Amino acid sequence: MDEDKAEAPEELLAKQQRKEKKDLQARIQSMKNAVPKNDKKRRKQLTEDIAKLEAELNKKHEEELEQLKSSSEKEVEEVINGVDSIHVVDEQEKGEFRQSRVTKAQKRRDKKAAQEKERESRIADAEVENLLGVRHQEGLKLGQKLAQQQLQIKEISSDGHCMYRAIEDQLAQRAVSGLNLSLKELRSRTAEHMRGHADDFIPFLTNPSTGDMYTTDEFEKYCNDVEHTAAWGGQLELRALTKVLQLPIEVIQADSSTVKIGEEYDSNPITLVYMRHAYGLGEHYNSVERLKDPANEEGS
Repeated sequence: MDEDKAEAPEELLAKQQRKEKKDLQARIQSMKNAVPKNDKKRRKQLTEDIAKLEAELNKKHEEELEQLKSSSEKEVEEVINGVDSIHVVDEQEKGEFRQSRVTKAQKRRDKKAAQEKERESRIADAEVENLLGVRHQEGLKLGQKLAQQQLQIKEISSDGHCMYRAIEDQLAQRAVSGLNLSLKELRSRTAEHMRGHADDFIPFLTNPSTGDMYTTDEFEKYCNDVEHTAAWGGQLELRALTKVLQLPIEVIQADSSTVKIGEEYDSNPITLVYMRHAYGLGEHYNSVERLKDPANEEGS
């Protein structure tokens, strides 16, 4: 019957959105071709225009998906009821009220079809959730903030060392002699500085069970974890690292102003991106890199 060939609403919307994305990419390509590669001012404006167009299309798609999600349950129920009604009318017209025996093979086919339909529904729901979720929204906001500085996110693995790995990457990009420190060296020197300046850090550390300020032994254990484990780093460790590296550090966030640490140092800052919703385990730090020039991407 024709109903077997009909496409679900989410499939139609996905097809429409893919076409719109394809059309936008064609438009972007045309924009790239119209800008001379040696025109730096227009190339910069081109990058910002493209980021704005992509953000607007993403927002439009998110609104469409949200609307689809809010009505999907009702539509599915109506479709199921409609199919049942058609089946009953068809049986009545043919006078087929007898109960037919369903073969084992037919049962297997029906079960497989039901499982496939359920799988497709889960995929569609997941796509809607991803686009409407806080993780996606956070990524969009960060992308727009970074594009204004001609920067983009450089992904760092999420393994507990992300803050140190991001700083390690930033130092490697600078290629400054004496500052190309490894993850292990960064952790060791952070712990060493904190031990040597305990009075600057202990007042900010409290026992989660008692609420009391750390004892000397608790602080030593904290420093040992910084040095020898995959304990996550935060603002205390960043403060220590500005002293170790004698460089300012800035942390860009989606919904808050940029945090700047070590402003007493007059140098280009190390730039990190703080992501609150990037991973299920919690906070995460990424590095940044120069925004790729879309005018030069083609053919590269």
